[in-house]
Amino acid sequence: MDLIKSKLDRSFKDNFLSGITVALALVPEAIAFSFIAGIDPVLGLTSAFIIALVSALAGGRPGMISGATGAIAVVVAGLVSSHGVGYMILAVILMGVIQVLCGLLKLGKLVRMIPHPVMIGFVNGLAIVIFLAQLEHFKEGGVWLGLTPLAIMGALIVFTMAIIKLFPKLTKSIPATLVAIGASTILVQVFNIDTRTVGDLADISGSLPQLASFIVPLNLETLKVILPYSAMMAIVGLAESLMTLTLIDDITNTKGDANRECVGQGLANIVCGMFGGMGGCAMIGQSMLNIKSNGTGRLSGVVAALGLISIVLFGAPLIALIPIGALVGIMFVVVIATFDWSTLTKLSRIQRSDALVIIVVTTVTILTNLAIAVVSGIVLSALVFAWEKGKKIESSTHDQSDNLKVYELRGPLFFASIKSFNELFDPLNDPDKIVIDFASSKVYDHSAVAALEQLLHKYSSLDKTVILKNLSGDCVTMLEKAKFDLDMAG
Repeated sequence: MDLIKSKLDRSFKDNFLSGITVALALVPEAIAFSFIAGIDPVLGLTSAFIIALVSALAGGRPGMISGATGAIAVVVAGLVSSHGVGYMILAVILMGVIQVLCGLLKLGKLVRMIPHPVMIGFVNGLAIVIFLAQLEHFKEGGVWLGLTPLAIMGALIVFTMAIIKLFPKLTKSIPATLVAIGASTILVQVFNIDTRTVGDLADISGSLPQLASFIVPLNLETLKVILPYSAMMAIVGLAESLMTLTLIDDITNTKGDANRECVGQGLANIVCGMFGGMGGCAMIGQSMLNIKSNGTGRLSGVVAALGLISIVLFGAPLIALIPIGALVGIMFVVVIATFDWSTLTKLSRIQRSDALVIIVVTTVTILTNLAIAVVSGIVLSALVFAWEKGKKIESSTHDQSDNLKVYELRGPLFFASIKSFNELFDPLNDPDKIVIDFASSKVYDHSAVAALEQLLHKYSSLDKTVILKNLSGDCVTMLEKAKFDLDMAG
């Protein structure tokens, strides 16, 4: 009993302290994404609070952190600039409704169709995106910092990363990231070091979220405007959330509920929209930081959310003292932990097609967004699979008499193998009667049905007979549905 109590106490402490660390790391990201979306930074922070809280309670992956994200902010920015914040509010609510429907329709299981090379490309792409996002902190007003402030910030980053690396060797009772933030802040304040802090980004003091007033007409015209944005945000949000869920499943060797996560993300965005927020989804950087700090339960997400709103309500003056270099150092550690470094050696050893998928998904993630990258990777993987399978249809032939020839097919007959299938036959020189044996083959799609029809017509035009043998029951059903003339096939 004492052992169980000890484990529970340690788990509670780990999740609580990890949640505080994540709350601090959420601040600069939420502010930055607010600027991208074209909304007030405090609104971005309250959006992150709502999404983090609701998804932590209702989502399907304990330990995963959600909030206002760049992927959603980029889509929102176009709507805000063209139609205003009022349309954004409705778009975020509709986004949530679409995500809830996806969960209720059990579409979350589609994440199982994502090939492993796509997962690797996703992880590496997002690691690079997180790294590139930190580079903006080395600029002020779009201009790179001078040599001295750059050197100071670099030193703080190295100092922070060193503490995160070395402190666990002393004790693991307190998250090293939290210690690093505290030590860096004290160092800057005690020695009056001139460096940028969170307070230089924006004024983050505010009040509790207020229900939004709908200042746009609720009609069909409004729906036509917001639907494309809502659909894109829903797809991007679920893609990033479900991919992050799968990644955490692999790291923690546990199983999240993808369909519940869809519903949880949807509910979070509905509530966020009702309070005038910008919407969001799972955040791989903060999720990895949370898991690395042993925050594997729902409590860590709840504490992160409550910590974030506490910062807005009460802690802004203290949080404003944290040097940007400390937070950048933490995110650099996350980048190192997230990137699959074995990829650098794997690319020369794995199949070229898999290496191509990894490179394409990584590149597209960096240049566009996760949804496009994942779809591109899945399509490319499917095409490669079809190409490889299409090359593997073959047959052995033997003449049972001067007037009869048997083709024994091996391999799948579908759109990619049609060309190879047609090259197996020689209607002009074949005898008057042939048998096509499907004992080791199957008809998979309409392209295969059409190819069979064309082949039979070629033999029929030469007054030759074709018999289809050993067709499986589902193949016969497919041919019958396609109105295939089975009588013509003997």
